[in-house]
Amino acid sequence: MRHSPMMEKPGFAARKIAADLLGNVVHKHRALDAELDLASGHSGFRALPHQDRALVRAIVGACLRRRGEIAEILNRLLDRDIPEKTGRVQDILHVAIAQMIYLDVPDRAAVSLAVDHASIDRRAKPYKGLVNGVLRRLGREKDAITNDLDADRLNTPNWLFENWTAAYGEETARRISAAHRNAAPLDLTVKQDPDGWAERLDGLALSGPTVRLRDRATVTALEGYEEGAWWVQDLAASLPARLLGDVAGLRIADLCAAPGGKTAQLANAGAHVTAVDISAGRLKRLRENMTRLGFSVETVAADLRDYEPEAPFDAILLDAPCSATGTIRRHPDVAYIKRPRDIEKLAEIQAELLGRVANWVRPGGQLVYCTCSLEPAEGEEQVSAFLNRNPGFELQPVLPGELNGLDNSITEQGFLRTLPCHAGPDEGTWEGMDGFFAARLRRL
Repeated sequence: MRHSPMMEKPGFAARKIAADLLGNVVHKHRALDAELDLASGHSGFRALPHQDRALVRAIVGACLRRRGEIAEILNRLLDRDIPEKTGRVQDILHVAIAQMIYLDVPDRAAVSLAVDHASIDRRAKPYKGLVNGVLRRLGREKDAITNDLDADRLNTPNWLFENWTAAYGEETARRISAAHRNAAPLDLTVKQDPDGWAERLDGLALSGPTVRLRDRATVTALEGYEEGAWWVQDLAASLPARLLGDVAGLRIADLCAAPGGKTAQLANAGAHVTAVDISAGRLKRLRENMTRLGFSVETVAADLRDYEPEAPFDAILLDAPCSATGTIRRHPDVAYIKRPRDIEKLAEIQAELLGRVANWVRPGGQLVYCTCSLEPAEGEEQVSAFLNRNPGFELQPVLPGELNGLDNSITEQGFLRTLPCHAGPDEGTWEGMDGFFAARLRRL
């Protein structure tokens, strides 16, 4: 679409680009982070002023986190489905409803800008009257239309909710869904003195070296960033590396290592780390992070299916490629860009990688397998199948007391399994964590 004078209207460009991004995620299954990348993402988003980019992020985030509720609101407002295959009208309506219901934008502004958007879009123009009528009715009947929405059930796609219900029970599935309505807090892993850094950054010292900030902030502007005193890492993501115990002086491979949070943990603990990742670009970012932090690690850009180490490692940490359904709090697009077939394909890759890297651990050495997925097929079932195929390995159960107050994340079998709804010992200061699975194995 050519540039329109409407783009100069205050607030219009941000709303239009929010609808564009929403459509790209939901209909074209593009990752939101890629769309928001300031170097290579959506050109319209990159051209916006900083304040408008923040507004776009807020709108798209609300649209994705509340997508099921918004769809149900539209269902109650419409007599029949909108006959438009592109989803353009739905995207415009979703952006407007997210503002009216969840972002406290005045109804008049949200309605006016939505109608303006429909009026200049070729496919949406025939429905600009419908857009106006639907949104004005919502403004008049907001309470009646929204007062009995089952948010916990509506905002999770059916296949995911069914998976989680089968794995954890419906009550826990609902709690997971509820946790996804809020953006993830900012967690840091500090090199040392978590209590001191919590005080300096107005944060909370959580389990082990994790400090959770009370407010999200520009990372590079925080005290300690330039000097390399800490790195960004969700609490749950910091746990798998802890399962290796005292690693000082050991040769450890961090596989699928980028962006390097676990690499940094291992290096900080005194290990000699070899970080392997298939992506040269992501590995470059890892090296930059290690330089800032003052760590010296070996890096290798390679596909694990082709890589051969020169000698066995004392321990291996394999953070396998996965569906990332445990990270929906921070990446709400994951719920809409993943499909059941993705789980099946990824599980095949995980099994292949596990079988291959197992041979790189010395006898008596440890192998920690982890994924940021909530799906048992990528966690418990994967490890159980591996142990059945590999009698030369045994499970080393995670024991109570190992995780600094997070015993509720240890399963009966001795696996680590964090959920977004998990809380820590002080309920009032915790806002959940990413969903992670990890198993500690030992080569006999």
